[in-house]
Amino acid sequence: MAKPKEKFKVWGDVFDEFTILTINKLINKNCLEALQSPISVGKEANVFSAVRGDGMVAVKIYRLETCDFNRMYDYIRADPRYIGLKRNRRHVIFSWCQREYRNLMKAREAGIRAPYPIGFLNNVLVSEFIGEEYPAPKLKDAIPKNIKSFAKTVFEYMKKFYNAGFVHTDLSEFNILNHNEKPVFIDFSQTTTLKNPNAEEYLKRDVHNMCKFFSKNGLEFDEEKILKEIKENNK
Repeated sequence: MAKPKEKFKVWGDVFDEFTILTINKLINKNCLEALQSPISVGKEANVFSAVRGDGMVAVKIYRLETCDFNRMYDYIRADPRYIGLKRNRRHVIFSWCQREYRNLMKAREAGIRAPYPIGFLNNVLVSEFIGEEYPAPKLKDAIPKNIKSFAKTVFEYMKKFYNAGFVHTDLSEFNILNHNEKPVFIDFSQTTTLKNPNAEEYLKRDVHNMCKFFSKNGLEFDEEKILKEIKENNK
């Protein structure tokens, strides 16, 4: 059973009646059993841990009233998969959630370590919990012991995703987890296809963000060289 509404209130502004009904439907579909505790609070969504069987899952809930759906719309309307999407708050938010589910699948298919998507409905996404007893830390909070090897894997993942026809578009030390000294990419809601007219600009931004982070931690990379390597042999 989902926790009653009065207990949800302490966890932010995501638990309106509609969202609670959505969570209960996902419970009935065996995507989760009960929410546990907050993992993170973002601009558009909050992430919680939840119980499922003998393990844990992550539940991402997009805010229906306070998220910047205009910004979401500006990003998603350029994605060829969502051409014709109406500028309607709920339609945009639901499509944003569905988009993250689809992008997680594509990332996994491309050989990138990312949370396995379990299910979604409306503004709620359920995915694999990355961590053991506690959530794996973000890269910004847990610098790898072998940062050179970590960086190499990050750029390899970016190349694999590009070869599969996608760009993350929001890659940084905030959207990569350090799980047992290995990178796990998260937050794929902004991810788009290479057919998006802004794809190359987004790729350059992702490369810049990562090179800047690694530079702060003792590694120097040539951004143009990294870009070239990512694009090499693109099928």
